[in-house]
Amino acid sequence: MNKLIVFMIFSTSSIAFSQNLQSPDKQLKMNFIISENGTPQYELLLGSEAVIKKSNLGLELKNEQGLTSGFSVRNTTQTTFNENWNPVLGEYKTIENHYNGLMIELIQNATNRKVHMHFKLYNEGLAFRYEIPTQSNLNYFVVSDEVTQFNLVGNHNAFWIPGDYDSQEYAYNETKLSDIDILKLDMNNGIGMKGPMTKTRIQSPVMMKTNSGLYINIFEAAVVNFPIMHLDVNTDTFAMQSHLVPNAIGDKAYLQAPAKTPWRTVMVSNDARKILSSQMILNLNEPNVIEDTSWIKPMKYVGIWWEMHVGKATWDYAGSQNAQNTTDGSLKPTGKHGATTENTKRYIDFAAKHGFDGVLVEGWNVGWEDWFGNWKEEVFDFVTPYPDFDVEEVKRYAQSKGVQMIMHHETSGSVSNYERRLDRAFDFMKKNAYNAVKTGYVGKIIPRGEWHDGQSMVNHFNYVVQRAADYKILVNSHESSRPTGLHRTYPNYIASEAARGNEFNAWSNGNPPAHETILPFTRFLGGPMDYTPGIFEIKMSHYDPTKKEQVHTTLAKQLALYVTIYSPLQMAADLPENYEKYPDAFQFIKDVEVDWDDTKIVEAEPGDYITIARKAKGKETWFLGAISDENARKTEITLDFLSPGKKYKATIYEDAKDAHWEKNPKAYAIRTVEVTSKSKLKLNLAAGGGAAISFVPLN
Repeated sequence: MNKLIVFMIFSTSSIAFSQNLQSPDKQLKMNFIISENGTPQYELLLGSEAVIKKSNLGLELKNEQGLTSGFSVRNTTQTTFNENWNPVLGEYKTIENHYNGLMIELIQNATNRKVHMHFKLYNEGLAFRYEIPTQSNLNYFVVSDEVTQFNLVGNHNAFWIPGDYDSQEYAYNETKLSDIDILKLDMNNGIGMKGPMTKTRIQSPVMMKTNSGLYINIFEAAVVNFPIMHLDVNTDTFAMQSHLVPNAIGDKAYLQAPAKTPWRTVMVSNDARKILSSQMILNLNEPNVIEDTSWIKPMKYVGIWWEMHVGKATWDYAGSQNAQNTTDGSLKPTGKHGATTENTKRYIDFAAKHGFDGVLVEGWNVGWEDWFGNWKEEVFDFVTPYPDFDVEEVKRYAQSKGVQMIMHHETSGSVSNYERRLDRAFDFMKKNAYNAVKTGYVGKIIPRGEWHDGQSMVNHFNYVVQRAADYKILVNSHESSRPTGLHRTYPNYIASEAARGNEFNAWSNGNPPAHETILPFTRFLGGPMDYTPGIFEIKMSHYDPTKKEQVHTTLAKQLALYVTIYSPLQMAADLPENYEKYPDAFQFIKDVEVDWDDTKIVEAEPGDYITIARKAKGKETWFLGAISDENARKTEITLDFLSPGKKYKATIYEDAKDAHWEKNPKAYAIRTVEVTSKSKLKLNLAAGGGAAISFVPLN
């Protein structure tokens, strides 16, 4: 049901102005202010406690007077909005979108230019954006900066990563705001391509906790035709200011009126669980535009991928460098190529046997030999397979087994090349029965000088999703800008990476045990992640005795990640033979759902622990995941999320008594008990450990 109430309030004040807005539950209050010199400002309070002190708003324009001061208020409009909507795929069957709104019509006295400020105040936070309406004296314009401020009231504890224009694949740092210093970080972290950084620039979202126990998150939503927002931090005053990623010549955004910026968001609560359960970012995006969504389905998949990370196989067919090592210029195979027809059939057989929906194949197409780091324009054509990969035979075999194939498009960062070939690539996919694509953007961007987080790349990532929808293709993007809720508008944007994933554990210093307890408070707020969990052979010495790398979790925690990490696209990332050695633990991966009717955040503390329960779509089955950081933890879970009056069989996959992420990561135990909604379960999580539980109703 939609409910819209509008109030018009006209102001005659041309210098000083103030108006407030309350959240529906009246706990949050936002004050909008025009200062004496006409600078628009805002402040945010939770009850009587200040969250954001008076902070400036505005946009700087290239070769024009900035839209930062000299404003007066023409009029204001207040609204109340409340609707329920159903996502195609999601954590909830129904999502409530309930806020009080305020629109301020501003006019700049010296230029007669108009700016509209839009505010939405939800029970869990504030969102606002700038709108430049159609007007005769401001048509085409270039944004050179955004001066949105977030003036915090204290030296909060913060979870942050560097403001790198080209990568989000960093482990999170936990420091006071005053201690943010990128120069102190160890950059030997496995990230192959890094962009420019400054000492105190960080990425959004940034998660914070105050000394009084308040949780604050600063982020953005609905980034369309605009660069990604990073944050410049003043470590003395604890103020943050928006920092837009530039293009190759230093401009931030090219716009034409009417134009809207993304929403800037401030989530705030005295309960960490409410940050995780918030659907505010999704609500701030436009509704679904795809009329027929019957082809958009959740997927669990396996694939030819992890074996390359652990060194068992390679993406390339003929070896890096000197690839054309025969007299006639043809490729000479090394014998280590992973994407062969025979190997692909092995994965198809495994998927069919164990009930997986799809198989991903990376390295199937020519071009992998010498592109990395060479900044080549023409690398992949996305339609030519290597000699040992028979596209037609793979198609036939997969269809005979009832398994879907997932295409891989690595662009090597050559976006111009990919866009030229995109329709031919999608035509090729549909011809060969591929209905999902994993895109990759490893490397420096071509056109040269552009950054992964700049306006042109944001437009590219969004365009690929939109064009894929025309072909009824699902998109899972890797190395893209981090999502900001576009999967509401285009639900075929089924997942993305855009953060430090599980693969870093195979060949770098890895992801610390706390990593997965931070991601839900940061990266996951914008959309589902293809984190690729499910690694059972934890230590890389299994493949090479000289290797010291490992996954920084227990095996039981790898199972729990299927619940704590929301994604309608989940990979069982390990090798088939590794799962066959642990069939009892593998059963949870086979059983766990990936699309949900309900989600309950049972307990949560960023950087420490998370416990989440989810109800399967259209079923009475529940699943629970509990994870911890580097510290062992005991907890007791109340099962009041289960339906009253029903009995369930709870199968508990947990750390063994002597389990430890580093010393004994594969030690696990499985037990079953009968429970009801009145039951309680005691869980013992090892250091870096976790527990996964399935609740199946008993007849």
